[in-house]
Parts: sequence; C-alpha cells; structure tokens
Amino acid sequence: MSLMLLDTASLYFRAFYGLPDSLRSPDGRPVNAVRGLLDTIAFLVTEHGPDRMVACWDDDWRPAFRVAAIGSYKEHRVARLTPDGEPDVEEVPEGLQPQVPVIVDVLAALGLARVGAPGFEADDVIGTLTAREVARGMAASAPVPGAAGAALPSSVDIVTGDRDLFQLVDDDAGVRVLYPARGVRDPDVVDQARLAEKYGVPTGAAYADMSILRGDPSDGLPGVAGIGEKTAAKLVGAFGDLDAVRAAAESGAPGLTPSQRRRLTEAAAYLDVAPTVVRVAHDAPVAEVDDALPREPSDPDALDALVERWGIRSSVDRVLTALAAR
Repeated sequence: MSLMLLDTASLYFRAFYGLPDSLRSPDGRPVNAVRGLLDTIAFLVTEHGPDRMVACWDDDWRPAFRVAAIGSYKEHRVARLTPDGEPDVEEVPEGLQPQVPVIVDVLAALGLARVGAPGFEADDVIGTLTAREVARGMAASAPVPGAAGAALPSSVDIVTGDRDLFQLVDDDAGVRVLYPARGVRDPDVVDQARLAEKYGVPTGAAYADMSILRGDPSDGLPGVAGIGEKTAAKLVGAFGDLDAVRAAAESGAPGLTPSQRRRLTEAAAYLDVAPTVVRVAHDAPVAEVDDALPREPSDPDALDALVERWGIRSSVDRVLTALAAR
C-alpha cells in the first residue's frame, strides 16, 4: 500500500508562481494556485498511482519551539507583528492568500485527506506520518508464526520543493522524495543513491547533519562560519554524524584542520540548538485521517458549487478522472 504525502504549501506556492495571473474566476479573482495544485494532484495520481494521499498542512508556519531555539528562524518572512511585537503572520503574495481557503474547500469536497498539527509545520506532519507508516510497514512485514507469508511493506513518496525533507529518505523503509526541480512532471527522485551522488552524504539522517553544519539563509539558520555544503558533507562522512564531528573538535582528534576545529568550537551554542530546528518532528500530534484515495467526490453538490463559483471545471475534472481510473 503506497502512501503519498504532499507538502501542500510548497506545491501551491510553486503553482502560484509558475502559472499566469490571467487564470481567474468568473468574477475576476486569481485561481492559478488552485488550478495548479489540482492539476498537480491529478498528474501524481495518474503517473504514480498511490493508494493513499495526504495533503499535509502548515498549522503553524513558524513554531514557537523553533523560534525559542533560534530567534532568526524564518524571521525575514514575517509580514506583521502582534500588538506585543511578536511575529504573527507569514508574508504571502496578495494574489495567493485568498486562494488558500478555496484550496481547503475543494480538497474537502473531493474527499482528499488534509491534516496539520497545532504548533507544527507541514514538515513535521510529514515526518510524523512517515514515521507511523514505517512502523506499520515493519510490523506488517514481520514474520508471523503459522502465516503463509509476510505482507509487503508499504512505501512512502514525499512530494515537496523543500530540500529539508531529504532528511527522511530511507531506502530500507521505502521512503523517497519527489523533488520538482524541473517541475512536477519531471521530478528528481531522491533516494540514498541520489543523496550520495549530489550531496555526498549516504543517508537522510546524514543530510540533516550536513544541513545543520551548512546552515540555510532562506530559513534564517546561520550554520557554522566557514563550513559550506561540501565541507559539511565531508565532515559528516569522515566522522559518521554531527555528534561525532563535535566530539572530534572538542577532543582534538585528527581529521579536522585547526580552523575547522576553532569554528566548530565557536559555534557550540548554535550547534546545541540547531538540531531542534532542522530535524523534523516524528511525534507531532497529528490526527488520524482516512487517507484512502476516493473514487468519487465526498460532497458532489459542494464541489459543483465551488467549480461554478471559481471557474475550475477543467482542473477538477482532471482530478476526478484520475481518481476514477485507479
């Protein structure tokens, strides 16, 4: 049983910027993100044939526990502050913001599962659902005395434009990422071989450790000064993981230059807290949902009303055709 997890915001942002603003509802409001996301779902169902799908949601785009660890986390994306001066709302393009509730309504009318978790990002929802699925797969594939044979373990495809989720790649568990570097129709299929080829790290966990050392300006993460992606990957490869790299720096073990040892030591406060920010949660309070792909809409009347109001007939029909053909 294959499970597909969508990093929904990543996909609708990509659709918004990739499709023309001229795609509008009958009353002139933009629907390019709505149509683009629906067309993406139709393609994924047709091309990859998952048995189950979840649209994973950002209930909190900048969780307090990450900001408490590193105050600069996503700080540059804050659109406005609360009266107390605390960050409140993520900066979202004016034409996209009104489309998000439409996406919510259309997914519900289609019967496609959508779930978030209070205080957590979609990445954490994906990490938690992946961990649950891997655990279920391991249990299902375990030999049972007297049984004719073990069930086949399930697989997980994560569809995202966010490289942070490469940390979940695990060949043994059947977890890979479909990364639309050239578009959803021609994604990079990121497995452990791809991680080794492109980033020089052997596993998803090693990718996370490399990311901590390298940092990520787009998320407000400073990294270790003077240690870029290639050096970070070499250090993780040489010592095994982040803890071992730090231990080597503290003990003066061979394999680090004096400059690297000094920089790692000076970055100790950052390295103490960065794993909390970079590594996705595997135990977020994500509700159980019925993630089976439907063959027909759960609320046809509501769906028809949305189609007429927003002028999205062709995109909705593509999703319905893909679902019915499974």
